Amino acid sequence: MASATREKIGLWTAVIIGVNSVIGAGIFATTSLLGSKVGPAGILTYLFAFTAIWFIAQSFARVAYLYPQEGSFYNYTKQWGGHCLGLIAGGAYLLGVLTAMGLLSKVVSQYMHNLAPSISAMHFGLFTILLLTALNLAGAAISKVGQYILIAFTLYPLFVTTILCLTNIDLANLTPFMPNGMSSVFAGTKVAVFGLFGFETITSLFNIVEKPEQNVPQALRRAMLIIGVIYLFFIGSILLGIPQAIFHNHPNITIPQALHLIFPNHFMLIQSVAFSIIFSIMGTIHAVMWGSSELILSYFSLSRSANIKNLLTKNIINQKTAVLIAGSVILTVFLTIENLSVFFSLTDVCLLFAFITSITSLLFVKEEWKSGQNYITILGLISALTIFTIALQTMINNLVMWLK
Repeated sequence: MASATREKIGLWTAVIIGVNSVIGAGIFATTSLLGSKVGPAGILTYLFAFTAIWFIAQSFARVAYLYPQEGSFYNYTKQWGGHCLGLIAGGAYLLGVLTAMGLLSKVVSQYMHNLAPSISAMHFGLFTILLLTALNLAGAAISKVGQYILIAFTLYPLFVTTILCLTNIDLANLTPFMPNGMSSVFAGTKVAVFGLFGFETITSLFNIVEKPEQNVPQALRRAMLIIGVIYLFFIGSILLGIPQAIFHNHPNITIPQALHLIFPNHFMLIQSVAFSIIFSIMGTIHAVMWGSSELILSYFSLSRSANIKNLLTKNIINQKTAVLIAGSVILTVFLTIENLSVFFSLTDVCLLFAFITSITSLLFVKEEWKSGQNYITILGLISALTIFTIALQTMINNLVMWLK
């Protein structure tokens, strides 16, 4: 197989891909939305979402250790649900994550349009998707270097925003702490959890990570710990440094726009933050497209179709073909989906379904009960089912409204 001779990536490259996939995926797009919908209590929403994802990630690390084969969601779910359910779980994950990347393409295209209004957001979006597809087609060597460069663009806006907000701390910004009630804290989870998706990209890279049985679980844990610390400082500084009125009066405001209102004399610095956020989100799409293409290729190899096996043997279906498929799905979503509420709900429902079916396999392993590991698994399942229910209800409500 060609994958056996491909260049492998190390533990810290996998960690960086995981950090890029998570941070760029949602922290910049969801923080201001939570500020307007939940208020300062949004920190509770993020803590709940992070706790839930932490337990899910720990269970994922355990599943990856017990079943260290290619196939990820298919392989994990197959252990208890069989071939068909495994394919459904894998398909749900791919639909969810590629939908998320399509909508993130909309987010980054709007950021670009704000900086250069003479060029339409549509053109910026098309350029972004085509560019990132081309970079992934270039191969693992360029992608690995790109991840190290893009992590700098991810951390820079987080660092600058945190420092600026800390210089403007006012405890009055925390009152009222829960302006929309406790229900808003839980309702906002479907948004907050989106900012934490992407950690599973590491398991999708199983066949190109050195010593995957050891490094995949370690990369998951390290990436989540790094992300947790970064998020805590970033979100806390925003809640303390930006008045609630800004989010309330401008529900769709971006973080750079909010900073411009508070620090009008730091125009160039804040513009650099906006540019870095663009590259950070692009890094997310790049990393997830790479991981998704690996997963798509592994699913082709699992097919029982003689025709597909023949195409694999002839190398007609290969890693580059899988990249083109991933890029095409992202492009389709970018061109067709507009409703942000549907976007969040569909992404959550698809991804959480895949997570739930995957880690459920641990419940069928006797040793996991004897070691006590399944107590963490149960907490992960309860958290995932709770958020899944919230997202599914929202999606059903949106569907009912659309049918009316």
